Amino acid sequence: MKYKMKQFMKADISKFYILVVGIISLLLIGGFFSYAMFTVSKEKDNAINIVTGNLTALVQVDGTESNTLTVDANTIKTFTVTLSNPNNRIARFNFYYEGSLPDGVKAGYLTGDGLNTPPAATGINLEQADASGSSNTYSIRVFNKSSSSVTITLGVGVGLDYNDLALPENGHLFEEYTGDPVSEVVLATVGKDGSTFDDGVDTFITGEEPNNYIWYSGKLWRAVSVNKEANTTKLVTQWNISATTYNASGNTAFEGSYMEEWLNDTTVDGFLGNLRNYGDFIVTDAVWDATLDATSLGSITRPNGEATVTASVGLLNMYEYQSSYTGTTYGNGYLNNVLIWWTLTPYSSSNVRSVGNGGGANCNAPTYSYGVRPSINLKSSVRIVDGNGTIENPYRLEGDNDTSLSGTLLSSRYSGEYVRFGNDENNLYRIVSHENGIGTKIVSAEPLKSNGEFITSAFGDTTTFSSTNTIGTFLNGEYLTSYVDSTYSDMIEDSTTWYLGRVGSGASYKLAKYTDISMSGYATSTESKVGLLRMGELMAGQFPRYGNNINYWTLTPYSTSDVRRVDSGGNANYSTPTGSYGVRPSINLKSSVEITSGTGVKSDPFVLTLGS
Repeated sequence: MKYKMKQFMKADISKFYILVVGIISLLLIGGFFSYAMFTVSKEKDNAINIVTGNLTALVQVDGTESNTLTVDANTIKTFTVTLSNPNNRIARFNFYYEGSLPDGVKAGYLTGDGLNTPPAATGINLEQADASGSSNTYSIRVFNKSSSSVTITLGVGVGLDYNDLALPENGHLFEEYTGDPVSEVVLATVGKDGSTFDDGVDTFITGEEPNNYIWYSGKLWRAVSVNKEANTTKLVTQWNISATTYNASGNTAFEGSYMEEWLNDTTVDGFLGNLRNYGDFIVTDAVWDATLDATSLGSITRPNGEATVTASVGLLNMYEYQSSYTGTTYGNGYLNNVLIWWTLTPYSSSNVRSVGNGGGANCNAPTYSYGVRPSINLKSSVRIVDGNGTIENPYRLEGDNDTSLSGTLLSSRYSGEYVRFGNDENNLYRIVSHENGIGTKIVSAEPLKSNGEFITSAFGDTTTFSSTNTIGTFLNGEYLTSYVDSTYSDMIEDSTTWYLGRVGSGASYKLAKYTDISMSGYATSTESKVGLLRMGELMAGQFPRYGNNINYWTLTPYSTSDVRRVDSGGNANYSTPTGSYGVRPSINLKSSVEITSGTGVKSDPFVLTLGS
């Protein structure tokens, strides 16, 4: 194995001792990966004290001893590099790559385990802990945009204490990795079953299952297209975030609709108000083309801008949905999530276009309540710092890639993030919002199960939820004893306000909580420890489906005789309260609940404890 080891000495040493040190150094070169570092200092009596230390630089790439990094074409790969220091003194390692990187390849230092803040210097100095036998891991990230795999050779400059580390001959230091623009990465690394389609204005990602997953603000998104002029990247959520009425009867325009209001509502009740630092990430004056189009799917042309809306958040239009199918068949494209959801394209003066659970184009009255998949445009300055775009390892954005959250209050986190809560098969929840301002409302990630089967319950004898009606009795009794033990139950607020406003056909989502759409007063409410989500609330949608979901209750009345439910297709419906449907408990956690571990993604949910 080949390593570049640099040896450094303090200045002002007599030629004699330079010769001695040089001879000893030459002898140690044959020691394979070990070398002796000599620190020479002058004492006040002019005696010279020579201190030796045996430093080993063992480089392991992904757990295997190696000094080469190989990256396939059009991929991003993060290598874990382990360096060991058996010395009991501080050592500095300086990564570099030999020669020049091939065209289309970027490489950089990403992060370090136990890394101390290095002094300002050219390149990256990695400071190893000063404990005998210690080893730290670091990450090297390589972004290969070329059409073939590449291999680069890793070098390591090494020094003890604070000696400078110089550039190796014909080598280049790794720069500190600050990520690559989203627009650049998603188009260069589509991979798997995907490709692109360029219409001269936007470059669309197409195919059945491209590597275009992005995790941002507690939600899984798909990259849809990149604007060729602005280099902004349009995203849409992978799953329905809620289900709600599009607009009042006979009003199919996106502008001023209930839908536009919900998407851009900056209060705790809307989508935009629960996005993380949205001003840093998304284009807040994005233009959404909501031009009417009744053309059959497959023949839709780019809308001409007759009806555009400027807003932070929108929906996909039918042309954008159609463009994702280039090169594949309708129903098999990645934008078909097997649920029912709205687009922002009117079909006529009385109907709005939607996507059915088979992937086809439908049209329905705006009074219907279908699923909502919000769409945003990421700024050209937003960068990807981790991930490979797969569903298992989605791209992560700079500024939204927290990893060290132990001791953080859960109340500081974001809607959609996953939480470990409860027992056995029902132990995964998601953050809804911070409705009471101090705590955290969460909801079970899917309806409750028993031995792998969804349980069902009647709502009650009337359409009014309470702690003593049929479903309320179950939630505030058996649920707390059988599904959530005392460890978790103690984290729950003893009493939460649950709003019981009615949302009928063509009514605004705001009426589920407020007396009118001006939000000037609260609707009828009740108090209990455990409740349900209301219609139009965040996370009140079905995801993921794939044939493994059940209709479930909300606590919102549709009328004096029916209660709103969310169907397995992702749309909101209604039923008599004596019907039997699934149960998704919702609770408010106390403000003192802290995170002990986890990153909030589905594969690594937050683990909680009750703080003081």
